[in-house]
Amino acid sequence: MTGALGRGALGPADLARIDAHLAATDALLESAYPGDDGTRQPVHTVYVPADRFTPDLAAQWGADALAAGDEAGGLERLAVQVGIDGALAGPIAQRVAAKLAAEPIEDLRLDFEDGYGDRGDAEDADALAAAQKVAAAVAGGTAPPFIGIRFKCFEKPTRARGLGTLDLFIGGLIEAGGLPDGLVLTLPKVTTVAQVEAMADAVATIERAHGLPDGRLRFEVQVETPQLVLGADGRSPLARLPLAAPGRISGLHYGTYDYSASLGIAAAQQSMEHPVADLAKEVMQLAVAGTGIRLSDGSTNILPLGERTAEAWALHARLVRRSLERGFYQGWDLHARQLPTRYLATYAFYREGFDEAATRLRAYLSQTPGAVLDEPATARALAWFVLRGVQCGAIGDDEIADRIGIDAAALAALAHPRLAAGPQN
Repeated sequence: MTGALGRGALGPADLARIDAHLAATDALLESAYPGDDGTRQPVHTVYVPADRFTPDLAAQWGADALAAGDEAGGLERLAVQVGIDGALAGPIAQRVAAKLAAEPIEDLRLDFEDGYGDRGDAEDADALAAAQKVAAAVAGGTAPPFIGIRFKCFEKPTRARGLGTLDLFIGGLIEAGGLPDGLVLTLPKVTTVAQVEAMADAVATIERAHGLPDGRLRFEVQVETPQLVLGADGRSPLARLPLAAPGRISGLHYGTYDYSASLGIAAAQQSMEHPVADLAKEVMQLAVAGTGIRLSDGSTNILPLGERTAEAWALHARLVRRSLERGFYQGWDLHARQLPTRYLATYAFYREGFDEAATRLRAYLSQTPGAVLDEPATARALAWFVLRGVQCGAIGDDEIADRIGIDAAALAALAHPRLAAGPQN
């Protein structure tokens, strides 16, 4: 379609010349910036030492989290204590209780890195055992929706060990019945683009060896070193990652303590909200905006135990909310007693924004004039917000139909127009 071309100074030949000049831009936008694919993103990742995983671990954490809520006088009381409005506290607490009973962990990582240590060749047996246990959990319906391993980094001293564990784990899963749909692999302590390229090479080789489809094995990159944020050439390697491993990188995870320590931040000041953390995370956001690569914030190591319980719960809830408000919809949890505040804060975030989002979406879809005139991009953002709330359990499908007048499939299509409408995973 040429539109009005030919009626003024510009003709078809001019359009052809400009099209040719912008062909590379068109191809880049199409390949490198497809946008989010609309599938579910977990609200958190739980890390446990690989050899401590059992198929019933998620249920155990859920029971421990519910017991911690009871210890606080009930989840409703805890919600109020961490700053959630009293009118919302009761309904949110009910939803969180149901969540902790049914799906307490959304994403679980069996850790062969910092949480596991150096055990030499004994790691081989643990890698194979981990594969068997994960397969058993998946078969038994006790595995979280997303599950996988973090192996050792690709620096020279640990490279062979990390690759060996990755290889054994994938092979063990396949022998035990196949790869879980929600398989997640995490590459830690990345310093250069070359390490990410090496990881892409490794998983492609594993795919070919096992007859897996090209691109089946994707991975997360942990942002734990300043060299990945700002390289020796004065540019950010983060921005090069999507093109260095096209379609392979599923997420970038901020590593609170390794990153802070590498910049000389004193241990007492290392935090998800330290200025150096915010700068790194802002660069992460800029680097992968529009690529479909997702972001995760880090963790707090102040655990709700003993005399620090109330302080730790308040801190965790505040930091979870802070991350959500800054566009980081996932974070790390290190202890079962962090789960109550993870879900209380997350559900409050979506419940507090739901009324306005639903009202504006209904007005947008019906073309009814309202106090806010929303454009298509804003409507997509509103739908995306509500969809995330549905996917984590903060908002019910029935509420979508009642308040917006559409079902979950139509909501997903509104949030992600490139996708065919259909239920989201």
